[in-house]
Amino acid sequence: MNIDMKQLKEIIISASKAELIPRFNAVERAYKADGSVVTEADTIMQDRLITQLQEAYPDIGLLGEEMTAEQQQEILDSGNTVWCLDPVDGTSNFAAGLPYFSVSLALIHQGEVILAVVYDPIRDECFSAQQGQGAYLNNQKLTPKEVGLPLSRSIALVDFKRLTPQLATHILSNNPYASQRSLGSIALELCWIAAGRGHVYLHAKQHLWDYAAAQLILSEAGGHACTLEGTPLLSNQLRPCSTVAALDKSLFVQWRDYLDHAQIH
Repeated sequence: MNIDMKQLKEIIISASKAELIPRFNAVERAYKADGSVVTEADTIMQDRLITQLQEAYPDIGLLGEEMTAEQQQEILDSGNTVWCLDPVDGTSNFAAGLPYFSVSLALIHQGEVILAVVYDPIRDECFSAQQGQGAYLNNQKLTPKEVGLPLSRSIALVDFKRLTPQLATHILSNNPYASQRSLGSIALELCWIAAGRGHVYLHAKQHLWDYAAAQLILSEAGGHACTLEGTPLLSNQLRPCSTVAALDKSLFVQWRDYLDHAQIH
């Protein structure tokens, strides 16, 4: 499939600078039925990208976070190649003036993500990947690397809010890592793991548009990910899933083994 990555990045970057930066910490928030935050920036950004992507690639449909569940399912069930978009990943941060949010776009073909872009407008950092061609931060290739740290000395990015009370309590009572963060943008957190900014990752409830792009970037950077059940992350379903991840294979195995044991007790 012939996608001009340079053009695609420019579409996302220019839209972000025009629509998101002026509205950063300057919009009213509303709440969805599930309690998550939405702002006018989410819908404006999604509408703009739908229009521009349709102009550039008229044969590719789009599944966006701000669509209804029925619309999303219909698009996914079509079996067609589709864009999967989160126009503002980290809307709560965006609305509160916390400078940690991103725009996430994945291209899903035959149930697999084959292309991904995650853009951080605050730092002007663009993470990207194409299946089998590696991952990049701006124009710098992200290369696989072993950090050489045991789990006990690692920095963990963990969202406790969506863990079961039993698992959250076990982790808090038996800290396996040196320190923990929860930064608020799933796509950007996974990209930071891919770039070596943090060592292990855990989130218990992510939607397709949250992780689709970032999981390809992590994989192409040499990283590793699975669900808490040990199954692969799927790109052909809307049902939320968990993610366990690390860039370093040794840390990934240690982290996964710890979590497997924690869920038994």
